[in-house]
Amino acid sequence: MDLEPRLLRYFLAVAQELHFGRAAARLYISQPSLSNQIHNLERTLGTDLFVRNSRQVALTPAGRALLEDAPLALAALERAAERARLAGAGIAGTVRLGYARMAGYETLGAILTAVEHDSPNLTVIASELFSSEVPGRVLAGELDVGLALFPESMRGVRSRLLRAEPLALVFGKHHHLADTDPVPVASLTGETLLMFPRELAPGYYDRVVAACEQHGFQPEIRAFSDPPPQAMVARLRTTREVGIPPASFAYHSAAADPDLVARKIVEPEIMVEWSILWPARVPSEATARFLESARRCAEERGWLDASADDS
Repeated sequence: MDLEPRLLRYFLAVAQELHFGRAAARLYISQPSLSNQIHNLERTLGTDLFVRNSRQVALTPAGRALLEDAPLALAALERAAERARLAGAGIAGTVRLGYARMAGYETLGAILTAVEHDSPNLTVIASELFSSEVPGRVLAGELDVGLALFPESMRGVRSRLLRAEPLALVFGKHHHLADTDPVPVASLTGETLLMFPRELAPGYYDRVVAACEQHGFQPEIRAFSDPPPQAMVARLRTTREVGIPPASFAYHSAAADPDLVARKIVEPEIMVEWSILWPARVPSEATARFLESARRCAEERGWLDASADDS
Protein backbone atom coordinates (compact mmCIF):
# COMPACT_ATOMS: atom_id res chain seq x y z
CA MET A 1 0.00 0.00 0.00
CA ASP A 2 1.43 3.35 -1.11
CA LEU A 3 0.20 5.79 1.54
CA GLU A 4 1.54 9.30 1.13
CA PRO A 5 2.25 11.32 4.28
CA ARG A 6 0.64 14.30 2.56
CA LEU A 7 -2.71 12.47 2.46
CA LEU A 8 -2.49 11.73 6.17
CA ARG A 9 -1.92 15.43 6.87
CA TYR A 10 -4.97 16.30 4.77
CA PHE A 11 -7.00 13.70 6.64
CA LEU A 12 -5.93 15.08 10.02
CA ALA A 13 -6.93 18.62 9.06
CA VAL A 14 -10.45 17.49 8.08
CA ALA A 15 -10.76 15.17 11.10
CA GLN A 16 -9.81 17.98 13.47
CA GLU A 17 -11.97 20.66 11.85
CA LEU A 18 -14.87 18.37 10.78
CA HIS A 19 -15.43 20.91 8.03
CA PHE A 20 -13.93 20.71 4.54
CA GLY A 21 -13.97 24.45 3.96
CA ARG A 22 -12.10 25.32 7.16
CA ALA A 23 -9.65 22.44 6.61
CA ALA A 24 -8.95 23.61 3.04
CA ALA A 25 -8.27 27.15 4.25
CA ARG A 26 -5.92 25.80 6.92
CA LEU A 27 -4.04 23.80 4.30
CA TYR A 28 -4.00 26.65 1.73
CA ILE A 29 -5.63 24.50 -0.95
CA SER A 30 -9.04 24.64 -2.60
CA GLN A 31 -11.95 22.74 -1.09
CA PRO A 32 -12.59 20.63 -4.25
CA SER A 33 -8.90 19.64 -4.33
CA LEU A 34 -9.06 18.61 -0.65
CA SER A 35 -12.22 16.57 -1.26
CA ASN A 36 -10.49 14.76 -4.12
CA GLN A 37 -7.44 14.00 -1.99
CA ILE A 38 -9.61 12.54 0.80
CA HIS A 39 -11.43 10.38 -1.78
CA ASN A 40 -8.03 9.15 -3.00
CA LEU A 41 -7.09 8.24 0.57
CA GLU A 42 -10.35 6.38 1.10
CA ARG A 43 -9.85 4.44 -2.15
CA THR A 44 -6.31 3.54 -1.06
CA LEU A 45 -7.56 2.26 2.30
CA GLY A 46 -10.70 0.63 0.85
CA THR A 47 -13.02 2.25 3.38
CA ASP A 48 -14.86 5.49 4.08
CA LEU A 49 -13.31 7.76 6.66
CA PHE A 50 -16.05 10.38 6.87
CA VAL A 51 -19.82 10.52 6.77
CA ARG A 52 -20.76 13.60 4.79
CA ASN A 53 -24.08 15.35 4.37
CA SER A 54 -25.16 18.91 3.70
CA ARG A 55 -25.09 19.86 7.36
CA GLN A 56 -22.12 18.05 8.93
CA VAL A 57 -19.02 15.92 8.52
CA ALA A 58 -18.45 13.05 10.98
CA LEU A 59 -15.82 10.37 11.35
CA THR A 60 -16.64 6.75 10.61
CA PRO A 61 -15.23 3.99 12.90
CA ALA A 62 -12.37 3.64 10.38
CA GLY A 63 -11.80 7.38 10.52
CA ARG A 64 -11.67 7.38 14.31
CA ALA A 65 -9.12 4.55 14.23
CA LEU A 66 -6.96 6.44 11.74
CA LEU A 67 -7.23 9.60 13.80
CA GLU A 68 -5.61 7.74 16.72
CA ASP A 69 -2.71 6.35 14.73
CA ALA A 70 -2.01 8.93 12.02
CA PRO A 71 -0.31 11.50 14.31
CA LEU A 72 1.98 8.77 15.66
CA ALA A 73 2.84 7.60 12.15
CA LEU A 74 3.65 11.12 10.96
CA ALA A 75 5.71 11.87 14.06
CA ALA A 76 7.70 8.66 13.56
CA LEU A 77 8.31 9.56 9.93
CA GLU A 78 9.49 13.03 10.89
CA ARG A 79 11.82 11.59 13.53
CA ALA A 80 13.25 9.15 11.01
CA ALA A 81 13.83 11.95 8.50
CA GLU A 82 15.49 14.11 11.14
CA ARG A 83 17.74 11.26 12.29
CA ALA A 84 18.75 10.64 8.67
CA ARG A 85 19.53 14.32 8.20
CA LEU A 86 21.60 14.46 11.39
CA ALA A 87 23.40 11.21 10.54
CA GLY A 88 24.26 12.51 7.09
CA ALA A 89 25.77 15.57 8.71
CA GLY A 90 27.63 13.45 11.27
CA ILE A 91 25.64 15.06 14.09
CA ALA A 92 23.86 11.81 14.86
CA GLY A 93 24.45 8.17 14.08
CA THR A 94 26.02 5.17 15.73
CA VAL A 95 29.69 4.38 16.36
CA ARG A 96 30.73 0.85 17.35
CA LEU A 97 33.70 1.14 19.69
CA GLY A 98 35.94 -1.65 20.93
CA TYR A 99 38.32 -0.81 23.76
CA ALA A 100 40.95 -2.59 25.81
CA ARG A 101 39.69 -3.22 29.32
CA MET A 102 42.31 -1.11 31.10
CA ALA A 103 41.15 1.96 29.18
CA GLY A 104 37.81 1.89 30.95
CA TYR A 105 39.07 3.54 34.13
CA GLU A 106 39.97 7.00 32.81
CA THR A 107 40.87 7.22 29.14
CA LEU A 108 37.57 5.90 27.80
CA GLY A 109 35.48 8.02 30.15
CA ALA A 110 37.27 11.20 29.13
CA ILE A 111 36.76 10.43 25.43
CA LEU A 112 33.07 9.61 25.83
CA THR A 113 32.53 12.82 27.79
CA ALA A 114 34.11 14.78 24.94
CA VAL A 115 31.96 12.97 22.36
CA GLU A 116 28.81 13.63 24.38
CA HIS A 117 29.71 17.32 24.62
CA ASP A 118 30.47 17.66 20.90
CA SER A 119 27.78 15.34 19.47
CA PRO A 120 24.96 14.71 21.97
CA ASN A 121 22.92 12.85 19.34
CA LEU A 122 25.72 10.36 18.61
CA THR A 123 25.16 6.83 19.96
CA VAL A 124 28.27 4.89 21.00
CA ILE A 125 28.01 1.11 21.37
CA ALA A 126 31.08 0.13 23.38
CA SER A 127 32.44 -3.36 23.97
CA GLU A 128 35.40 -4.62 26.00
CA LEU A 129 38.13 -6.52 24.16
CA PHE A 130 41.82 -7.29 24.55
CA SER A 131 44.27 -5.07 22.72
CA SER A 132 45.32 -7.93 20.43
CA GLU A 133 41.71 -8.35 19.23
CA VAL A 134 40.98 -4.75 18.33
CA PRO A 135 42.81 -4.27 14.98
CA GLY A 136 41.30 -7.41 13.45
CA ARG A 137 37.81 -6.41 14.49
CA VAL A 138 38.28 -2.98 12.93
CA LEU A 139 39.60 -4.52 9.71
CA ALA A 140 36.67 -6.95 9.56
CA GLY A 141 34.20 -4.07 9.75
CA GLU A 142 32.88 -5.17 13.15
CA LEU A 143 34.08 -1.94 14.77
CA ASP A 144 34.13 1.66 13.59
CA VAL A 145 36.72 2.72 16.18
CA GLY A 146 39.13 0.85 18.43
CA LEU A 147 41.17 1.85 21.48
CA ALA A 148 44.14 -0.38 22.31
CA LEU A 149 47.58 -0.60 23.90
CA PHE A 150 50.34 -0.97 21.31
CA PRO A 151 48.00 -2.30 18.59
CA GLU A 152 49.48 -4.44 15.85
CA SER A 153 50.03 -2.54 12.62
CA MET A 154 47.62 -3.90 10.04
CA ARG A 155 47.06 -2.98 6.42
CA GLY A 156 43.60 -1.52 6.01
CA VAL A 157 43.56 -0.04 9.51
CA ARG A 158 44.69 3.47 10.37
CA SER A 159 45.79 4.54 13.82
CA ARG A 160 46.80 7.58 15.81
CA LEU A 161 48.72 7.70 19.06
CA LEU A 162 46.27 9.07 21.59
CA ARG A 163 47.87 8.88 25.00
CA ALA A 164 51.18 8.00 26.61
CA GLU A 165 50.49 6.76 30.13
CA PRO A 166 52.86 5.50 32.82
CA LEU A 167 52.47 2.10 34.37
CA ALA A 168 52.13 1.87 38.15
CA LEU A 169 52.32 -0.88 40.74
CA VAL A 170 49.36 -2.18 42.71
CA PHE A 171 49.62 -4.75 45.50
CA GLY A 172 48.21 -5.69 48.89
CA LYS A 173 48.64 -3.16 51.70
CA HIS A 174 50.82 -5.59 53.67
CA HIS A 175 53.28 -6.14 50.82
CA HIS A 176 56.85 -5.27 51.81
CA LEU A 177 57.00 -2.57 49.09
CA ALA A 178 53.91 -0.79 50.47
CA ASP A 179 56.08 1.67 52.44
CA THR A 180 58.15 2.58 49.35
CA ASP A 181 56.92 5.34 47.07
CA PRO A 182 58.00 5.69 44.35
CA VAL A 183 59.33 2.20 43.62
CA PRO A 184 62.46 1.85 41.42
CA VAL A 185 62.28 -0.83 38.74
CA ALA A 186 65.33 -2.51 40.29
CA SER A 187 63.25 -3.15 43.44
CA LEU A 188 61.10 -5.55 41.43
CA THR A 189 63.94 -8.09 41.30
CA GLY A 190 62.59 -11.32 42.72
CA GLU A 191 58.98 -10.10 42.76
CA THR A 192 56.25 -11.99 40.92
CA LEU A 193 54.53 -9.69 38.43
CA LEU A 194 50.90 -10.47 37.67
CA MET A 195 50.22 -9.63 34.03
CA PHE A 196 48.04 -10.43 31.07
CA PRO A 197 49.25 -13.36 28.95
CA ARG A 198 51.51 -11.95 26.25
CA GLU A 199 49.19 -12.97 23.41
CA LEU A 200 46.46 -10.65 24.74
CA ALA A 201 48.62 -7.48 24.92
CA PRO A 202 52.08 -8.20 23.47
CA GLY A 203 53.29 -4.57 23.32
CA TYR A 204 52.48 -3.96 26.98
CA TYR A 205 54.06 -7.26 28.06
CA ASP A 206 57.24 -6.63 26.10
CA ARG A 207 57.59 -3.06 27.43
CA VAL A 208 57.59 -4.35 31.03
CA VAL A 209 60.08 -7.13 30.27
CA ALA A 210 62.42 -4.72 28.47
CA ALA A 211 62.44 -2.29 31.42
CA CYS A 212 63.40 -5.10 33.80
CA GLU A 213 66.09 -6.45 31.48
CA GLN A 214 67.66 -2.98 31.29
CA HIS A 215 68.28 -3.32 35.02
CA GLY A 216 69.91 -6.71 34.59
CA PHE A 217 67.17 -9.07 35.69
CA GLN A 218 64.56 -11.24 34.06
CA PRO A 219 61.18 -10.60 35.67
CA GLU A 220 59.21 -13.40 37.24
CA ILE A 221 55.83 -13.17 35.53
CA ARG A 222 52.63 -14.96 36.36
CA ALA A 223 50.17 -14.66 33.50
CA PHE A 224 46.80 -15.04 35.17
CA SER A 225 44.44 -17.39 33.39
CA ASP A 226 41.31 -15.38 34.28
CA PRO A 227 42.20 -12.10 32.60
CA PRO A 228 39.46 -9.54 33.41
CA PRO A 229 41.03 -6.70 35.44
CA GLN A 230 38.85 -7.30 38.47
CA ALA A 231 40.13 -10.87 38.63
CA MET A 232 43.63 -9.42 38.95
CA VAL A 233 42.48 -7.14 41.78
CA ALA A 234 40.96 -10.10 43.63
CA ARG A 235 44.25 -12.02 43.40
CA LEU A 236 46.33 -9.11 44.64
CA ARG A 237 44.31 -8.83 47.84
CA THR A 238 45.34 -12.32 48.92
CA THR A 239 48.77 -12.98 47.35
CA ARG A 240 52.26 -11.44 47.43
CA GLU A 241 52.10 -10.79 43.69
CA VAL A 242 52.51 -7.35 42.15
CA GLY A 243 50.24 -5.91 39.48
CA ILE A 244 51.73 -3.51 36.95
CA PRO A 245 48.81 -1.95 35.03
CA PRO A 246 48.38 1.54 33.55
CA ALA A 247 48.45 4.13 36.32
CA SER A 248 44.81 5.16 35.84
CA PHE A 249 43.71 1.60 36.62
CA ALA A 250 46.17 1.15 39.49
CA TYR A 251 45.13 4.30 41.35
CA HIS A 252 41.44 3.71 40.69
CA SER A 253 41.70 0.20 42.12
CA ALA A 254 43.59 1.34 45.21
CA ALA A 255 41.14 4.16 45.87
CA ALA A 256 38.22 1.73 45.67
CA ASP A 257 39.77 -1.02 47.84
CA PRO A 258 41.30 -0.34 51.28
CA ASP A 259 43.28 -3.60 51.06
CA LEU A 260 45.29 -2.35 48.07
CA VAL A 261 47.90 0.35 47.51
CA ALA A 262 49.23 1.87 44.29
CA ARG A 263 52.76 3.13 43.81
CA LYS A 264 54.55 5.08 41.10
CA ILE A 265 57.34 3.34 39.17
CA VAL A 266 60.65 5.18 38.59
CA GLU A 267 64.17 4.62 37.33
CA PRO A 268 62.87 4.37 34.69
CA GLU A 269 59.24 5.35 34.43
CA ILE A 270 57.61 2.72 32.18
CA MET A 271 55.33 4.29 29.59
CA VAL A 272 52.68 2.57 27.50
CA GLU A 273 50.86 3.98 24.52
CA TRP A 274 47.13 4.04 23.81
CA SER A 275 46.21 4.31 20.15
CA ILE A 276 42.88 4.94 18.48
CA LEU A 277 42.16 2.91 15.33
CA TRP A 278 39.66 3.12 12.48
CA PRO A 279 39.23 1.55 9.01
CA ALA A 280 41.46 2.98 6.29
CA ARG A 281 38.47 3.54 4.03
CA VAL A 282 36.77 6.93 4.28
CA PRO A 283 35.02 6.90 7.68
CA SER A 284 31.37 7.80 8.15
CA GLU A 285 30.56 11.32 9.29
CA ALA A 286 29.72 9.93 12.74
CA THR A 287 33.07 8.14 13.00
CA ALA A 288 34.91 11.23 11.80
CA ARG A 289 33.23 13.32 14.51
CA PHE A 290 34.12 10.71 17.14
CA LEU A 291 37.77 10.74 16.05
CA GLU A 292 37.89 14.53 16.12
CA SER A 293 36.42 14.60 19.64
CA ALA A 294 38.99 12.04 20.79
CA ARG A 295 41.83 14.09 19.26
CA ARG A 296 40.58 17.24 20.96
CA CYS A 297 40.21 15.41 24.27
CA ALA A 298 43.80 14.17 24.09
CA GLU A 299 45.10 17.63 23.24
CA GLU A 300 43.15 19.40 25.98
CA ARG A 301 44.22 16.89 28.62
CA GLY A 302 47.86 17.05 27.57
CA TRP A 303 48.02 13.34 26.82
CA LEU A 304 50.26 13.92 23.81
CA ASP A 305 52.02 16.49 21.72
CA ALA A 306 49.27 17.93 19.51
CA SER A 307 51.36 17.14 16.41
CA ALA A 308 51.02 13.34 16.74
CA ASP A 309 50.65 11.86 13.25
CA ASP A 310 48.27 9.26 11.88
CA SER A 311 49.67 5.99 10.57
